[in-house]
Amino acid sequence: MTRIIDRRFDSKKKSAVNRQRFMRRFKQQIRRAVSDAIQDRSIRDLDNGEQISIPSKDLSEPQFQHGRGGVWEQVFSGNDQFSSGDLINRPPAGGGGRGQGKASNEGEGEDDFVFHLSREEFLDIFFDDLALPNLIRTQLAKITDYKTQRAGFTADGTPANINIIRSMRGALGRRLALGSPFTVRLRELQKELDEVVEACGEDSPEAIALREEIARVRAKIEAIPFIDSFDLRYNNRIKVPKPTTQAVMFCVMDVSGSMDEEKKATAKRFFMLLYLFLNRTYEHIEVVFIRHHTIAKEVDEDEFFHSRESGGTVVSSALKLMHEVIVSRYARGNWNIYGAQASDGDNWDNDSPICRDLLDTQILPYCQYFAYIEITPGEPQNLWREYEKLMGAHKNFAMQRIEAPADIYPVFRELFKKTLV
Repeated sequence: MTRIIDRRFDSKKKSAVNRQRFMRRFKQQIRRAVSDAIQDRSIRDLDNGEQISIPSKDLSEPQFQHGRGGVWEQVFSGNDQFSSGDLINRPPAGGGGRGQGKASNEGEGEDDFVFHLSREEFLDIFFDDLALPNLIRTQLAKITDYKTQRAGFTADGTPANINIIRSMRGALGRRLALGSPFTVRLRELQKELDEVVEACGEDSPEAIALREEIARVRAKIEAIPFIDSFDLRYNNRIKVPKPTTQAVMFCVMDVSGSMDEEKKATAKRFFMLLYLFLNRTYEHIEVVFIRHHTIAKEVDEDEFFHSRESGGTVVSSALKLMHEVIVSRYARGNWNIYGAQASDGDNWDNDSPICRDLLDTQILPYCQYFAYIEITPGEPQNLWREYEKLMGAHKNFAMQRIEAPADIYPVFRELFKKTLV
């Protein structure tokens, strides 16, 4: 068999280049393996790496080999089991060598290829086709960020930015340019000296005068400085404006008494997944955490996920607080505003119409996207029935139900799947 080996020069990080090439080539197989791996993984462990396996049959590649060539005549021994045209039974399972079935002394095979994904690679694949819906990309929705990038060389700069190779190259060119006339003159004098010595001898006045002239020319060549401040070159770095889109996400969680520990844990897992996604995908994004029972309060991340405060249920308090925060901090027109609300839907009956009205008139007009997640294993609650009335009038509003922790990831992908513009 002939094997073709590519020995062309590659970068010092050749393994990293090959790793990325492998991931691009077998992206579909890796995504399927990641999808299978997250089924049994805790949401808290999503930002870790993962060791996945890819069936070896998916990695097979065509190979070059020499054919037998020519005309072959072979004589095969007969047998007492088969005749021409007989069908041969399939070999028994277990001889493939893939770690399945019983031991066998026949057959050969190849184990699945085990591939370890780093944290960054795992998250890249995990959130590959997700995005914040309806992200505005107009000038009003952008802030100007400045990033430093290389822009050639400059004659002025700090010692930390000096480019040694470019400086030495300039010094060499300067020495060659300044010393070239003296080098030509030195060769001429050396040639004259050889002729005078041959004609008049070593100690003749003419030879002595030529040697003195040669010494003066050599001194001039040696007087040329090896490197001068004029030769120094520095790496030039400039700041380039790069507009980036900014957004804010409101995480609203119901912590009332009707939300038992299992429902609260499910809501926390959903928001942890959302928080990880936002911080992973966008550089300029703010997250506002709001907890509510009868009273709503804006809290920090630690209190949002770990506080044990509870009480009755008045959902409108959270929506009113959200509207106040939007008006006071994010209503200037240069923010993409998103909201995600998690509740069991068990609200005070007279309060649910108020919640619908708040969303309809005061929140959804500001929002690019608002998602309501109802966590309940039974029938939809009164808050869900009120929110359903908003579906036809607002395309930026979505609703999903989570009945068990296993529904968290499918619901999340449905709410934040990437759409074609």
